[in-house]
Amino acid sequence: MNAFKELAFAKTLFTFAIVCIMLTLSSNYATAADIPKPNLPNNDQSVTVGADRLFTEFSHLINGKKIALVSNHTGRLSNGTHLADALYNYPDAELVVLFGMHFNIRTNDYSLPQDKEDDIDKETGLPKYSLYGTIHKPTREMLKDTEVIVFDIQEVGARFYEHINILGFVMEAASENNIEVIVLDRPNPITGEKVDGYITDDEFLYGFGAFGKVPVIHGMTMGELARLYNGERMLRGGKRAKLNVIKMKGWKRSMWLDQTGLKWVKPSPNLPNLESTITYTGTCLFEGLNISAGRGTEMPFQNVGAPWINHTKVVTLLNNLHLKGVQFEAVRFEPEKKIFHSRNPYLAGEVCNGIKINIVNRDIFETFKTGIAMVWAIHEIHPDKLEWDGSTMNRLLGTRRLENMIRDGASLADIFASWEEELHEFKKIRQTYLLY
Repeated sequence: MNAFKELAFAKTLFTFAIVCIMLTLSSNYATAADIPKPNLPNNDQSVTVGADRLFTEFSHLINGKKIALVSNHTGRLSNGTHLADALYNYPDAELVVLFGMHFNIRTNDYSLPQDKEDDIDKETGLPKYSLYGTIHKPTREMLKDTEVIVFDIQEVGARFYEHINILGFVMEAASENNIEVIVLDRPNPITGEKVDGYITDDEFLYGFGAFGKVPVIHGMTMGELARLYNGERMLRGGKRAKLNVIKMKGWKRSMWLDQTGLKWVKPSPNLPNLESTITYTGTCLFEGLNISAGRGTEMPFQNVGAPWINHTKVVTLLNNLHLKGVQFEAVRFEPEKKIFHSRNPYLAGEVCNGIKINIVNRDIFETFKTGIAMVWAIHEIHPDKLEWDGSTMNRLLGTRRLENMIRDGASLADIFASWEEELHEFKKIRQTYLLY
């Protein structure tokens, strides 16, 4: 009798468990439409970059030619080979000169010495020049014997990240020396849909940080920008370069870099991950203020701050603005010198009252407007303490308008509206040159 009761009780428990599971599943299905979908990478996608098509489908563009390569550590084939080595060992063309950027052309091991502005590449014995220092535009002497320039750099989506401007200078040098340019296209890591910010004012063109009439957030790839520079006659003197763009396969404008299947390669030591790169395109503005942009911390460009900021008040003001896709948090941090720093980062060794950016929905997050709002909010709380480095801010923004409006007490809505008309015109022009 006891065994029978135990069996009946077990059956009852089993039935009850099944009912609970069904109710739970039913509840989940009923509310699934109301649960926001997280911004998770979709690694099922597979994007082929231009570099991986150069030696196969487009080898005719380089066969029999003497080649200059403009690249940095991001210029690699999918098998890991750097383009400098792939081109040097390619039997049907001759690599004659290398042009690099700020760090070592082959590696993002930032503890290694930076490339010199004028050097010999140890691996190939070829001359190697940096275009990130005093010279952005290759000289005729540097380009002697060159017939084709291959350009391959992963950029970050912002005009003030100098590489898109170096592209313009390289194309200008090519047009003056009757040299063809091949741009190997790569994704815009923050998607090809976000376009925002001031168009460069004429007085700041062709300097460090602004080659052409392009907004701060341009929403284009390197190949598309090259087509824009050419098509809109942005090269000085109205010249045009002989241009070929090797497109990507499989890339869509809505893709973030972590949705492409491509490996993340730090574009610089202070951009350790995609999220820091997203926020950088707005918070790099703090490099022109007496505020740390988080260099020398584990979250550069995601945390900004200074010892004198009342971060509780600033965070409250910012959160009350209800900016899209973002929440702000009061934190503290202390910048320190890292192995890759040539000097102490700003406010090193000082405890900073910081503002942390928490991106809650990157698809609607407006990074440049967020950076502007943070500058505006700090000025609202500390109008007498915020100091501007005019030359740096002019390079980053390409205009003096923001400083003037903030100092004159303009509303945030008026500041945002101040670039909308020119941005609308740029978007119409941009459409002609999009490849994807």
